[in-house]
Amino acid sequence: MIISTYQPYFAPFPGFFYKAGQSDIFVILDSVQFPLGTSWITRNRFKNDQGSMWITIPVWSKGLGLQNINRVEICNQGKWPEKRLKSLKTAYSNAPYLDEHIGILEEIFSGIYHRLVDLNIRLTRYIFRYLELDTEIVLQSELGIHSRGNQLLVDICKKAGADSFLAQSPAKSYLDARMFAEENICLEFTRLPSPVYPQLWGEFIPNLSVFDLLMNCGPKSREIIFGH
Repeated sequence: MIISTYQPYFAPFPGFFYKAGQSDIFVILDSVQFPLGTSWITRNRFKNDQGSMWITIPVWSKGLGLQNINRVEICNQGKWPEKRLKSLKTAYSNAPYLDEHIGILEEIFSGIYHRLVDLNIRLTRYIFRYLELDTEIVLQSELGIHSRGNQLLVDICKKAGADSFLAQSPAKSYLDARMFAEENICLEFTRLPSPVYPQLWGEFIPNLSVFDLLMNCGPKSREIIFGH
């Protein structure tokens, strides 16, 4: 059984789903510390006529100190959801598959979500279904594991009964192979693809939110990500 992990990114890039698709269980690290400063957990890039366009989910953080990701709350004040949704609708008004995905975007920017992790996981599960991924999604918080670093990953594999852990190739520089070997866990590495596909607005920009791919290519998105 192969396990891989990722933090709960907002509207992740295609490689996020490629890695998940190579795994039997995909563990979302929702109980680790929320990063200070900018993060892919709160924002991602889309595309408009000016180039890449950041869409950010505002969260409460001032004066709260260090928080675990699953405790971070969305700042549902003002008209930011309406403005973000309008920006997306304008940017993708000519995308052939906008209508297919506009419902989930309207839901996400409706203000009904209070925790950031709930919004992000809702999007991730939606994309899993659209891409027909049968990988099981498990939350770290559901496993009750609170260790850190390499030990966290080893403990996740042990708890789930996995014999392989899949990581991106750059992780070779910091993963302690000895710790995994001592628990009879095989370390496997993959290089995430950066697929090229038809895009609106001129020159191609790689590694945008997967929604750029979905709205431009629709049902062909799975084939574009996985190459088959």
